Parts: sequence; C-alpha cells; structure tokens
Amino acid sequence: MSPLTGEAFGEVLVRWQKRHGRQSLPWQHTGDAYKVWLSEVMLQQTQVTTVLGYYTRFLQAYPTVSDLAAAPEQDVMQLWAGLGYYTRARNLHACAKQVVARFDGQFPRTVSELESLPGIGQSTAGAIASLAYGVPAPILDGNVKRVFCRYYGIEGYPEQTTIKKTLWEIADANVPAQQPGVYNQALMDLGATCCVPRNPSCSACPLMQSCVALGKGMVGLLPTPKPKKARPELYFVSLIVEDEGGGVLLELQTDKGVWQGLWTTPFEACDSQPDFAGLTRIATAWVEHYGLQAHRADIEQQLPGLQGQPWLVHELTHRKMHFKVLRLKVPGAWAACHSVGDKPVPKIVHKLLDQVRVLTQAAVPQQNTLDLR
Repeated sequence: MSPLTGEAFGEVLVRWQKRHGRQSLPWQHTGDAYKVWLSEVMLQQTQVTTVLGYYTRFLQAYPTVSDLAAAPEQDVMQLWAGLGYYTRARNLHACAKQVVARFDGQFPRTVSELESLPGIGQSTAGAIASLAYGVPAPILDGNVKRVFCRYYGIEGYPEQTTIKKTLWEIADANVPAQQPGVYNQALMDLGATCCVPRNPSCSACPLMQSCVALGKGMVGLLPTPKPKKARPELYFVSLIVEDEGGGVLLELQTDKGVWQGLWTTPFEACDSQPDFAGLTRIATAWVEHYGLQAHRADIEQQLPGLQGQPWLVHELTHRKMHFKVLRLKVPGAWAACHSVGDKPVPKIVHKLLDQVRVLTQAAVPQQNTLDLR
C-alpha cells in the first residue's frame, strides 16, 4: 500500500488525535495565541515535562503578552533561568514588545506577519496560526520531521537544504483545510508519543499499514542522523568569591553569547593545560579588577594546586566547557556579592558552587593551604 497524502493523510490523523492524542496540556483548547506562542517557544528543543513548570510560572507572572512586554528583562531572564537556550528568552521578550507596539497587543493571524516577529520561524508561525486561529498552515518541528521521514521513507539528514525543502513540500501538501489545528496537534502528538526517536510504538500508530520505513525495516535508520562533527571544547578558570552573608560575586554578561543577559561568576578562557604563568596572569588581573588586594596571598596559594584540580565539565548542545575554580571567602557582607536566588543565573553557576562545597568538605587543612571552612 502506498503512503497516504493530502486530505486522506489528514483525516487519519485528525481521527486518531481525537481518540488517542494528548488532550490535557494546559495550552491546548484555549484558542489563545499568547499561550500557544509561549508553549511553542518553550518546547523548542525542550521536553514537555520540563516545560510545564516554567509555563505555569510564566503565566502566573505575566498573564498577558502586554504584561510580559512591560516586564524588566532581568525578571524575564530570571524566570527562564535553568530552561536553557537563553536566546529564546531574549527573543520572547522582544517579540512581546513588538506584538504590543505593532499589533496593539494581539498576535497577528497570518503566517507572514507572525514570521516577522523575533524568534518566530515558519513552523512556530504555522503552529500559532493553526492552533489559535484555525488557519490551514503547515508545521515542521523535530517531531514532525521524524514522522515524515519515516512514513515516506525519506533518507538524508533532515536539515540538509534539499531534504528540508522536500519535507516542507509534504507538510504544505498534507495540511487540511478543515481542523488544521487538530491535525497539527496530531502530528506533534504522534511524534511525541508513538513515533519517538528510540523504540517507537509502531503498533499504536494509525499510519503503520502504509509506513515506508516500517515496511522496509528502516524505522531505526530514519531520520538519517546528523553527520558527526566534533564539538569545540573550551577551557575556563572561574573565580568564586563568597562573603559571610551567603552572597556570591556575580557579574552581568552583556556581550552577545550563550549567557547574554545572565549573571555568572567571573571566568576567563585559558589553554587546555594552562601553565603557572597563565594562571598567575588571570589571578593578578582579577585581584586588580575586583579590589581583592587584601586577599592576594590567599589566591596565590591556590595557584600551584589549580593545575592539578580536576576539570568540571559542562556540556551544551554545541560545545563542551571545562572549568577550574579559584575560591575565596571574604569577611563580612561584600557589596559586590549577590544572592544567587535573586539573579538569573545559568546552571553552570550552581555546578561551580556545588564543586566548591565538595572541594571544601574534602579538603584536609594543611600549612599554606586556604581553608574555606
């Protein structure tokens, strides 16, 4: 049997979604473009189980797009902290401002106008238009690409230009004029619950009888994986200064980068095996920049042992980061220190602080060794 296309394909999925698809996600069945948009942005490269808590907290803090647009960026970043891919949060805030400024606080109904907003690509625009407004617009997120690649037996990495063009043609040809929102939700649900990356539940799939990959025994081979490319490995030394009030030295990252708009401990890039001279240069610059002259001796005592300190590894999708830590306890409450809970900080800050605690507990006080207890 040949794969279904067009209206026949859509009818099968619409029937399946109404009987077996997900029905209780908080952004479903609302007809609210703001809630659909918020969920779509959060769900990019993030699991539903992770998103649910953030989604609820965002709506509590910002019930409408106007509330979000009026919020200080630092408050938005703090609510997002821990969800990762922080460019999404910056685009989220910028998009909300444009919706208010350009569209009087109402999300536009056309795909082209939605795509003109920050952080909204073609698939997200299609999801908002179809789920909120009933517009017959196609979507093509990661789950949908996997469904199409398997069902139609499409080989080749889905992000390659020619393969992606083919997938968009399929998406556009199959979206039905009636109930496009239900259909698009069915595609997303099918990819999330049946046609999953590993160990898919083919027996529960409404398309199993005409799935090319299943018929050819290729389900485990499709979609074609991304060609392997070594992730860059970056090396840093980080400075952790804590005061007696529980505050930590944090600084706002203003340059464009993975942590733009977040607060981190100071860090400096170094060679994979920094020599003593390099570590000394970094430490000396920190002493001068942060006014730590009174603690110069404490920091210098740590430098010989820093070369042998194990690297703390922090893995992101596109890079692998290695950190070593210089740590210092200063007396009293230092004005440069902040409560980690009061600032938007990335996960690496918590990992570095946890490492300090482990190293502190494991340390055996010796002569000429900094005792952080």
